[in-house]
Order: sequence, then structure tokens, then C-alpha cells
Amino acid sequence: MPELPEVETTVRGLAAVLQDVRLTSVITRRADLRRAFPVDLGQRMTGARIVTLSRRAKYGLLGTDRGDSMIFHLGMSGRWRIDPEEIGTHDHLVIETDSGQVLSLFDPRRFGSVDLVETALLANFPSFAAMGPEPLGDDFTPAYLRERLKGRASPIKAMLLDQRIVAGLGNIYVCEALNMARISPLRAAGQIGPAKLKPLVAAIKSVLIDAIAAGGSTLRDYARPDGQLGYFAKQWRVYAREGEPCPCGGTVQRTVQSGRSTFWCSACQK
Repeated sequence: MPELPEVETTVRGLAAVLQDVRLTSVITRRADLRRAFPVDLGQRMTGARIVTLSRRAKYGLLGTDRGDSMIFHLGMSGRWRIDPEEIGTHDHLVIETDSGQVLSLFDPRRFGSVDLVETALLANFPSFAAMGPEPLGDDFTPAYLRERLKGRASPIKAMLLDQRIVAGLGNIYVCEALNMARISPLRAAGQIGPAKLKPLVAAIKSVLIDAIAAGGSTLRDYARPDGQLGYFAKQWRVYAREGEPCPCGGTVQRTVQSGRSTFWCSACQK
């Protein structure tokens, strides 16, 4: 599933062709993805100018001059394509612009979603209402994390994946950040003190920044809107590297937590 760096990379790629551009056609080619497309999506978006492109957690946001925002989630296999050679079966939303470009939302598995809300009401969108702060924002601090983890017996990895604690973190980058901060993913979150939380917050920010710079991580289906792949996988410290050396010299191992693979090193992560 595309995580925060992949969505941020996608939004930046879309901004290159959609910022301050007017949409001349917005067509849904089926009724739904994970859930139904808004019935009035074409009516409200056709003729609108895109004035903002941003991201909240793993969602991309396209804001218009009509006071609406289209919210998209890429699900398991979704990606935007700019000027595709042809529109195929899995291009479920097609947009044309007054600059003559065509964009399609390509999603073979159809686990993505598209919603349309008033921009002024974005904070009330159900998926956003209870979300924690953005991990790259100023509100995500060691003090904040300490307060939210106080008394929690759940493993630290599970807490970091909880969107109510921090928005947008996913499996890959939590594994990477915990390794960088030398914290076991199995450790009870409430037992981690300030001396460990400070490097953990720094590691989360560093991993995300580096991943965005590399265009994210390509796993199976993900590609940027311009078709380029994400190359952060070449920098993975532990993720998907079971049996290989950890940067500390230990051996990366795999553990299953809540049905998800956790990659870590018991030699350095305590």
C-alpha cells in the first residue's frame, strides 16, 4: 500500500501539471472503487480550477476555486498517470485540463477511494476527524509522543501505526525508523522513556524525508505520476531484508505483529 512518502511524491507530481489549471472534463468510468464515487463529482469538478494540492496522512487533496476538495486514497494498487498512451480497463477516473493534458486514476484492485467535500469542512471528514499530527509537522515532538504513549502496554510499532497517534505512518517506514532509533518493535510503548523518544521522533522524520527525496518505495504497483519508480527501497535498512546484515552487523529477522511483517534486528534494537 502506498504510504506517506509515496502519496507526497504523487501530490508533488500532480502539482506540476494541475496547479492553477482548469479541468475541462472529469469522467468516472465505473460507479465505485472501494466505495462509490461521489455522484456529483463530474458536475462539481468540471470547469473548476485547481488552486491547492496537498496531503493529509496517506490521502491526497485537490482544492478548487469553487470551495471543494477532492480527496483521493491510492489503496493497494492505485496510482495517477499523466498522459497515458491509452485509457484502459483499470483507468477508473479520467481528467482533462485546459492545458491539453489527460490524467487517469489507475487502480486494478480498486481498494482506493475518491471523495468530494467542502474545503472548509475538511477537518470534519470522517477519516481525518480523529487523526493525530503529521509526522513531519512541528506538533509531532518527543513530548507529544511521550504523553500519548503514557501507560500503553501495546507494542511501540502498533502505536506508531495507529493513525490516532500520528497520521500517515505505515509498515515500511515504522520498521525503518525503529531500527534507526534502536528500539525493539516488540517493546511496550509506555516503557519507552524520553532518552529513546527523542531519537525515535528524529528517525521518523529523517526516514520520511529521505524516502520522499527518493520518490518513495516501489512495491509491485506503485509508480509516480510521470511513470518513474520510487527508489527508496535501495536504502532500506531492514524492511524485506530477513536474513541479511543489519547496519549494526547483526542479522535482520522477521516477526509477525497483528498480521503484518515486522523486520528488525535483536542485536541493536532493545
